Amino acid sequence: MSQPATQNASPYGTLPPASNPALRKPVSLPRLVEMHARGEKITMLTAYDATFAAVADAAGVECILVGDSLGMVCQGLSSTVGVSLETMRYHVESVTRGVRRVQGTAWIIGDLPFGTYLESKEQALRSAAVLMQAGAHMVKLEGGGWTADTVRFLVERGIPVCAHLGLTPQTVHALGGYRVQGKTVESAAILKRHAHELQDAGASLLVLEMVPAALSSELTAELTHCPTIGIGAGNGTSGQVLVLHDMLGLNLGKMPKFVRNFMADLPGVQGQHGIKEAMEAYVAAVKNGSFPDNALHAW
Repeated sequence: MSQPATQNASPYGTLPPASNPALRKPVSLPRLVEMHARGEKITMLTAYDATFAAVADAAGVECILVGDSLGMVCQGLSSTVGVSLETMRYHVESVTRGVRRVQGTAWIIGDLPFGTYLESKEQALRSAAVLMQAGAHMVKLEGGGWTADTVRFLVERGIPVCAHLGLTPQTVHALGGYRVQGKTVESAAILKRHAHELQDAGASLLVLEMVPAALSSELTAELTHCPTIGIGAGNGTSGQVLVLHDMLGLNLGKMPKFVRNFMADLPGVQGQHGIKEAMEAYVAAVKNGSFPDNALHAW
């Protein structure tokens, strides 16, 4: 005799149902390559715990970024610089458990935090191994130039890498603040050179943050086998990423120009179901090209 559902319920919340394996294949590097080849936009959101990761997976988000942005939205830090590798490991493990518990299919990316890959390629390998053993499928690191050698070193050892150019939050103090990057002819040329070097080194994805839309679109067309993921970089990229809390309207400060509050589009809907619907709306808007709107969310 079956037990009443209430006897099996958790008093601390329940995760959403698993994605139907027949309807959605697990996201992998070959699948991301296929999406890029046919021009389908790639969707990415940050998540930092099991429940939100499971909801994002159920909403159809292909890539979950366990970003060091958790330092600001979860820990209350003023920047990402204070986030430790141990903190990142903890959150990658939490996200991985959430996705696995619902038999999810999302591709999980873990940020290498400040100071964990700057010293040497060997240091980067040790740090990446921590996040991969915690459940990440890929690691992300910031910057261009010298980072190409590090990317090549990691890729040659079987660690997929997502690169990150434009505004790089870990070096925001050196950049003079949260400013658009690549606005001058000289800086745009450097950014493009770094992007090609990272692609040649084996980077499988490239985040472009706060880069002029025209430059991002041009660069995306040039990078034949490294999809670009934009955040404040216009709609000409191969996909988009937003910080989870921002797209839910939970930013405690000034909302960045490139953010759209998808919860605001769901009047009268509250709770977990509203959050899942907001994520689904984000996925749909990225896929159909209505987000971002270059007139509203780009430079």
